[in-house]
Amino acid sequence: MKILVRDFIRKESSSGVILVFVTLLAIIIKNSPLSSFYNEILYLSVEFQFGEFLHIKKPFMLWINDGLMTIFFLLIGLEIKREVIIGHLSTWSRLALPGFAALGGMIFPALLFVFFNIGDDFALRGWAIPIATDIAFALGVLSLLGKSVPVALKIFLMALAIIDDIGAILIIAIFYTSDISFVALGFILLFILTLLLMNKLNVTKITAYLLVGVLLWIAVLESGVHATLAGIILAFTIPLNVKNDHSKHTSPAKILQKNLHFWVAYFILPIFAFVNAGIDLSGLSFESLSQPVSLGIMGGLFFGKQIGVMLFTYIAVYFKFALLPKCTTWDQIYGVSLLTGIGFTMSFFINTLAYSNTDLFMYSDRMSILIGSLISGILGYLVLRRAKKKKFCSV
Repeated sequence: MKILVRDFIRKESSSGVILVFVTLLAIIIKNSPLSSFYNEILYLSVEFQFGEFLHIKKPFMLWINDGLMTIFFLLIGLEIKREVIIGHLSTWSRLALPGFAALGGMIFPALLFVFFNIGDDFALRGWAIPIATDIAFALGVLSLLGKSVPVALKIFLMALAIIDDIGAILIIAIFYTSDISFVALGFILLFILTLLLMNKLNVTKITAYLLVGVLLWIAVLESGVHATLAGIILAFTIPLNVKNDHSKHTSPAKILQKNLHFWVAYFILPIFAFVNAGIDLSGLSFESLSQPVSLGIMGGLFFGKQIGVMLFTYIAVYFKFALLPKCTTWDQIYGVSLLTGIGFTMSFFINTLAYSNTDLFMYSDRMSILIGSLISGILGYLVLRRAKKKKFCSV
């Protein structure tokens, strides 16, 4: 388990560095003579047809957001399943503190966004943009501090971010769906039952699950529920422990998670960042960044996250629902609370769902995500760098 956690942290951390580079590259290209070429790629129509039964036609950008990101959610689902069953969320004592912290870190950013945008029904669709933490960036910042940060603090941040992801997934499923097709829902149920039966029969072939998973993705895409949720559903049906065989090397879920980590960290997330982070800076101004949606996003990420995480963490510890992680101080907890304001990937993703890939806010919504995340990351790093270490405790 310790090896899995360290491997997870290492890959997520290095992925954050690549995401920074790709984001800057997208912004540079968007504001260069290559801008028209960049736009042509994003909105290039890609079509898939299988006889008369299936016809899917989407711009390249949506194939990334609805297709490749499904693999990202599959990985998230596998991580959640492992942590809940055998990992750092498997017992109340392990779950309590990051659970409380994550809850506060979702409630307060949403409340701040609503405060700035109350009365504007369309703008309010973005209330969930600042609630999630980008684990790759957050762990990437922690990695810059080396061994001065206790391992328990890194695990606390990782668990908090995973619970954040669970909350974001539920919100996407409930609040960001279009008109429902009941015929497609019937097929979804059929494929889920098939996957559950395969699990019950102790089927261990990953390929079999992925084939049914593709059919499930098509059904979810056609249903009106966001297609990426197919990845979560598929993850929860893939066996974590194989009956009559206690060897970890035969766990389909662990094998798939290990194989996906590289592709998600170094391929899928960078592509997602590249197609979504291209912001036309010529259309931005102080006035555009001071509009309610922008203030709600930046305020939610920077102020809402740190207030919610710190307040709920303090309540949990004060009333003895949980204990602080080993070898950590309140200064370090505050630094982590700042890092949870790094929204980026999930914030971008929810932003595309909330505003349907429109440029109604002249890119200020996406720039606000970058600004809120950047300020949170820089101040979080500075606080953790100056935070006092706990005496007589080895990190």
